[in-house]
Amino acid sequence: MEKSKSYGSNLKSWDVSERPREKLLTNGVRTLSVAELLAILIGKGNRNENAVMLCQRILKSFDHDLIQLSKASVSDLASFKGIGEVKAISIVAALELGKRRQRADASKIAKITSSRDAYIALKSHVEDLPHEEFWILMLNRGNGIIQSKFISKGGVSGTVVDPKLIFKPTLEKAASGLILCHNHPSGNLYPSLEDIKLTEKISKAGELLDIKVLDHLIITGNSYYSFADEGKI
Repeated sequence: MEKSKSYGSNLKSWDVSERPREKLLTNGVRTLSVAELLAILIGKGNRNENAVMLCQRILKSFDHDLIQLSKASVSDLASFKGIGEVKAISIVAALELGKRRQRADASKIAKITSSRDAYIALKSHVEDLPHEEFWILMLNRGNGIIQSKFISKGGVSGTVVDPKLIFKPTLEKAASGLILCHNHPSGNLYPSLEDIKLTEKISKAGELLDIKVLDHLIITGNSYYSFADEGKI
């Protein structure tokens, strides 16, 4: 019985239709796997692996999760044999372009009508960070977006939030509504006791200033928790 063809580590030994660049030109970019897309970025692999094989190994080390890969630093990626600093920079830059594309999409949302809208507007700021950050989304009386704004940065398990830092820009922009947002790098989707207390504190302060806190989102990976959806605000 004829043995199945075994491809070597050199991409030139592959059938033309299976080479990532040629495959893209012939069949379109959507037909390529994530490993093949990354292989185009790095160009070639190492002595034992072609570019696709190397990228498959890199993806495996990040559980085939692009969000986890997006958290990788240049030095993290350069630690793989065959990925030097230049190739690592190319990967990091490409992933950052993806994030900015998300932000461009989010900017098209003119009005917040649900927690999902708020999630889309805010997720690219915090979804793949290795530390916690706190952001706010300022809204007008019709729930139109005025601006999203960074408030504070913390460590892996928390960030200190001063309500004055939240309400100062809110008053300057004459916002009528607020949506609070922070991420949980740990992957835990649910609010801590501190999260609940902080939400209550900011909501009460907002009432005194006639600024309604409409929601508080906790974002982790590609999921989110909404205080409003859960009836906790």
